[in-house]
Amino acid sequence: MAAGEPLLCIWRHPRPVAAAGHCIGRTDLPVDPRKAKRLAHRIRRHARRRSLPREVHTSPLRRSADVGRWLARWGWVHHEDAALAEIDFGTWDGKRWEAIGEPAVSAWCSDLANYRGHEGEALSALFERCADWLARAAGLQARCVVGHAGWINAARLLREGAGPPLDASDWPAAPGYGERLDLR
Repeated sequence: MAAGEPLLCIWRHPRPVAAAGHCIGRTDLPVDPRKAKRLAHRIRRHARRRSLPREVHTSPLRRSADVGRWLARWGWVHHEDAALAEIDFGTWDGKRWEAIGEPAVSAWCSDLANYRGHEGEALSALFERCADWLARAAGLQARCVVGHAGWINAARLLREGAGPPLDASDWPAAPGYGERLDLR
């Protein structure tokens, strides 16, 4: 890797269908195939300009993996890895936020790093999973990733030397759909 080159170029997946107003983690929502193809084209152009290997890593969730499948159709090597999946919101996953209720959301927000009242994954566990993957990624030739907002934020905070925030007010805004983040 040349000096100044990012360790990873991570794109957030395209906007999933019917996600608005819902708690979405491991819920496997589809994306519009045209949007997945459009993002795959952008990744391909970026990789060509930067002379990056024609390899991409995605989570197995469709909103991420569909982009990798387009790239695979064009001769890329596509790796699906469960370690790249979004946080598991357990019993909340797929529910409307108003059905989860303000008291539960407030309890989560006040203990963001360790909350497991939804019987899913604590944010601290997502950070551990992300840190393990980033350690493995240092030895990979491929540097293109299609990921999820929570995972991307965890990776960004880890690269900045931070751990999981204790309070929701310290959680960064989600990257936009299709937005790229270069991690150094």
